[in-house]
Amino acid sequence: MAEVAAGDGAGSGAGGSPEAAAGGTGGGGWRRPHGPLQRYYGPSAAEAAEAAPDPTDINGPHFDPEVFMTKVRSECPLGQLLAREAALGREIRALDSDMQTLLYENYNKFISATDTIRKMKVDFRHMEAEMDDLAANMAAISASSARVSAALQDRHRRGAQLAGVQALLRKLQALVEVPGRLRRWAGTEPARALRCYGRARAVLRHYRHLPSFRAIEDESHAIMAELAQRLRTRLREETLDPKELTECVEMLLQLEEPPEELSEEFLSQAGARLEAELAALEAELPASDPSGAATTPPPASDILDFVDRGSSAFVGTLCQLAGSYRALFGGDAGRLEPFAAALATRYFELLERRLALERGLGDTSLLVRALDRFHRRLRALLELLPEGAAAAAALVARAARERVDRYLRALQTFFLGCLGDVRQALAAPRPPGKEGPGLPDLLATLAASVLGQLKAVLAYVQLFTARDVAFASLPYFKGEFCVAAVREGLVVAFVRWLCRTARGFADGPAERGAPAAPPALLLLLARLCLDYENSTISYILTLTDEQFPPQDSGPAVTPGPALCAEARAAAQRLLDHYVQVQGAAVAQMLRKSVETRDWLGTVEPRNVRAVMKRVVEDITAIDVQVGQLFEEGVRRAQSSDSSRRAFSVYSSSRAPGRYAPSYTPSAPMDTHLLSNIQKLFSERIDIFSPVEFNKVSVLTGIIKISLKTLLECVRLRTLGRFGLQQVQVDGHYLQLYLWRFASDERVVQGLLDEVAASAAHRCLDPVPMEHSVVELICERG
Repeated sequence: MAEVAAGDGAGSGAGGSPEAAAGGTGGGGWRRPHGPLQRYYGPSAAEAAEAAPDPTDINGPHFDPEVFMTKVRSECPLGQLLAREAALGREIRALDSDMQTLLYENYNKFISATDTIRKMKVDFRHMEAEMDDLAANMAAISASSARVSAALQDRHRRGAQLAGVQALLRKLQALVEVPGRLRRWAGTEPARALRCYGRARAVLRHYRHLPSFRAIEDESHAIMAELAQRLRTRLREETLDPKELTECVEMLLQLEEPPEELSEEFLSQAGARLEAELAALEAELPASDPSGAATTPPPASDILDFVDRGSSAFVGTLCQLAGSYRALFGGDAGRLEPFAAALATRYFELLERRLALERGLGDTSLLVRALDRFHRRLRALLELLPEGAAAAAALVARAARERVDRYLRALQTFFLGCLGDVRQALAAPRPPGKEGPGLPDLLATLAASVLGQLKAVLAYVQLFTARDVAFASLPYFKGEFCVAAVREGLVVAFVRWLCRTARGFADGPAERGAPAAPPALLLLLARLCLDYENSTISYILTLTDEQFPPQDSGPAVTPGPALCAEARAAAQRLLDHYVQVQGAAVAQMLRKSVETRDWLGTVEPRNVRAVMKRVVEDITAIDVQVGQLFEEGVRRAQSSDSSRRAFSVYSSSRAPGRYAPSYTPSAPMDTHLLSNIQKLFSERIDIFSPVEFNKVSVLTGIIKISLKTLLECVRLRTLGRFGLQQVQVDGHYLQLYLWRFASDERVVQGLLDEVAASAAHRCLDPVPMEHSVVELICERG
């Protein structure tokens, strides 16, 4: 039994399993895995749910003592049973001790809780008693409040009745004091007196059937009548500013004065004020000269100051008075509009007179700012006078157009000044070894100066159409100004005037009393007009259209080809005139040389005459001059012996042997007949045909005029033998040098042949010189 008992004690290990017992033995005794409280209260719900039902688990909910004892006896040895018994005894004693401690501690807490609950019950009974007392008191207070509220309502009704009586007494007192107040304020504070009378008037009129109220009303009315009389006197006799005038008329209207009379007096007084403003503006303008002489002194201030004073003084006052009139008399504008229109018209006239004093170009930006400010500040007036918008816009448009016209005249003056500089440069004497500016330099300077001035003028005029300018949005400046004023009135007009002016140097300057233009100037102007036709006009019109774009529905514009045609016509006329002038100068030398010589008594020729050398020199100088401005041109192919062509009184085509084999100097045939027959088969030479724009054509025209003059002069002379030979020598010399300047050497040859034939026809003894001798004289000369 002892062994069995020992075995039973030893078998009760942790979990009652042999493994637990063995583990406890191996580890120096059994060790509880949990505390006593956990073993007492059992495993947690999570652990119980996780563990499988085990009847041998002494701590599990499914513990079965019989199964456990059976298992322990069958598995554990005696030693483990004894050890288990001893351990269980110790645990039982420990549990008993813990239970006693818990019971003692909880007993004290239960006793304290019981005492607390007993005290709370006593306090609750006291609170119930106090709540009953409080409810009784609240019922008593409610009854008292009802009585107090009734008393207060009765007192409020009595107070309202008393306040009404007091207010009535105060009103009666105020009505009684009205005459005194009106008498006291009428002289010093009429506006305050009017307010007082306005408040009392309705009451006095309502109760005027009562004698006391009627007396107060009569006295007050008399005082107000005196105030009205003083206000009317002030309105008629004093010069009031707009604010005082408005206040005075407003007080008279409050006194029920006739509005028709007041409106007339208001406009009369306002007219005097505005007339004074206009007179101050007119005083700044110099008196106009009835004789029309340009002796008017310049204005003391600039146009911007004048517009500022007019806008701030006259326009501001007129707008203020117009607004006051409408506020005082409502929509009655039957008198206001004619009144304002007449004054505005006078103001526009003064401004236009001031704008007319801007004779010079001055600062265009200042003029634009002045017109812009005038237009902006006039908007308030235009709301009053809608029909004045057209007059204001027309004034601005006229000022802009006048400035454009002045720019046109300035451009014309500038161009004439540049021409004067060119003429001075051409006429200035040249010291030996020093050359002045050539024609290309003068042309480049003239063209660049005029074009630069025109571009500067366009930049100034463009200020009138800037985006920040108010009047630039007017229809005139969007259409007519850009086309009619700038493109046509300035640019096209200047180009046409330039062409007319240049052409005027060729269209008889002597008729205007002006000195004849130097030939170099004619040549330079022809080149200038030709450059305008080629490129400048197109560039100017493109630039103008970019800066001042025309409207699609605007006025018609002058097409560029039309202007180019005018420039080309002017260039053609100038170049033709240049050829005529230079040809006439050379022809004059030839004419004098023929007319002043005795062709019958002349000696045998030994040299070329000096005048022929001078002709060649002048033609060479003309060639150099023309070559500076015009291209070479096209020549016909010359024959190989052009410079060595045999020249005689009979050309190769008119040699006597061909027509009369028996021709001898003593019995010449009729050369005049031969000459006429030859003309039938030769090409006709047009002496004064229009020249082309190249050097060869110009020189050909000059040579034709010169040789034609020589021909006509020779036809009027009678020559001897040596005279004929001298003509032969001179003609051969001209042939040697002039053929290279002409477009076709046959022109020179034909004219010189006719000169020789005419000389032979007019010769009494037509014996020509041997050709070899002629060549020798010409080479030596």
